[in-house]
Amino acid sequence: MNTCVVGLQWGDEGKGKIVDLLSENAELVVRYSGGANAGHSVVRSKEEKQFALHLLPSGILRPEVTCVITNGVVLDPEILLKEIDGLAERGIKIANNLKISGRAHLVMPYHKKQDQLSENALGKDKIGTTIRGIGPCYADKVTRSTAIRAADLLNLDNLQERLIKITGLKNKIFAAVYGDKEPLDVDILMDLCRQWAKRLTPHLTDTTALLHKAWHEGRSILFEGAQGSLLDLDHGTFPFVTSSNCSAVGLSAACGLPAKAIDTFMGVVKAYTSRVGAGPFPTEQDNETGRYIRDKGHEYGTTTGRPRRCGWFDTVSVGYTIQLGGIDKIAMLHLDTLSGLKELNICTGYRYQGKSLDFFPAEADVLDKVECVYETLPGFTEDISGITSYAALPNAARRYVERVEALLQTPIAIVGVGPSREETLFRN
Repeated sequence: MNTCVVGLQWGDEGKGKIVDLLSENAELVVRYSGGANAGHSVVRSKEEKQFALHLLPSGILRPEVTCVITNGVVLDPEILLKEIDGLAERGIKIANNLKISGRAHLVMPYHKKQDQLSENALGKDKIGTTIRGIGPCYADKVTRSTAIRAADLLNLDNLQERLIKITGLKNKIFAAVYGDKEPLDVDILMDLCRQWAKRLTPHLTDTTALLHKAWHEGRSILFEGAQGSLLDLDHGTFPFVTSSNCSAVGLSAACGLPAKAIDTFMGVVKAYTSRVGAGPFPTEQDNETGRYIRDKGHEYGTTTGRPRRCGWFDTVSVGYTIQLGGIDKIAMLHLDTLSGLKELNICTGYRYQGKSLDFFPAEADVLDKVECVYETLPGFTEDISGITSYAALPNAARRYVERVEALLQTPIAIVGVGPSREETLFRN
């Protein structure tokens, strides 16, 4: 059974927790998109400090699982090696259980520099990037002549020749467009590449061939998406999106397996909605309610530490991403965060210029002006983090879950009542 786990909102839904749980029954866990702008948190138990993963698949905490980083990921070697070293300090060894695609493109230091220069130049119109160099790296991938892939670390002499040309071009662009007067140093870049090559070469392989072999052998594969479907480059709230197809539609191009290799698509949502950075957010509560959810849910970015914008659950946007990804079932997390609110609102529709919309709008300026239609349910005050079965939840909590399920017309199979593995309720 092959499963793809994908976020259905603007990221930060809790995909890391779900992948960690499901990886118990997987032989391979595959990270197929995004870069170090992702932050997947895994908490194995209440007594243990959380693991914050940015590039390593969330199955890495299970030594029997083979973790795969595919061609769709833009790989920051510096951050990846820090993650590996950090896990080693906590007794988690990474060796043959990590495979990296030679086709994965490398995030270079100049990509991060370009990211920062670009955001500074945009001023109040900035996109809200994490400054991790993701967009510039994907841009070089499309440009092709300025791209560096992981396999290029296997031939350092050729890589040096290419970097001389690339940095010469980047220096001219940075000076002309941004007025930057600090030229890139090829010698410093090559020193980094030598260090990366020494440590990453043993992990490099053709992951497309690896996955096809595993698929034909009937091995269980779990695919881990990054960010959320509403941040998809083509289908999200453009231009306030990420630089990859991070919804379920991007899986095949990002890993090399056809869509029919996936048996189940599981979407992950929060029991409310959150967003980092700029962009339209119809159900945002920039008020006491939003602050309550932010503080109760510890809504601060895993990657950046930035406070997240918070608001009510939106069945219009999630209904759209369910359709987009062909989602079979849903995991709803952070239900415990809503405890203490007297009323719970669910957005059931949009109105724009006095008319009801029958589909999620593609234009960000339209989405920014829609009026939400809400349905109100009673809240609950009980602490539900210690509850071990769905039936034991307060009536109001179950009513909320089941009303969202009915509106989305998709079964909610998992309910999260806390960050750790044991704080998870499985519904039949």
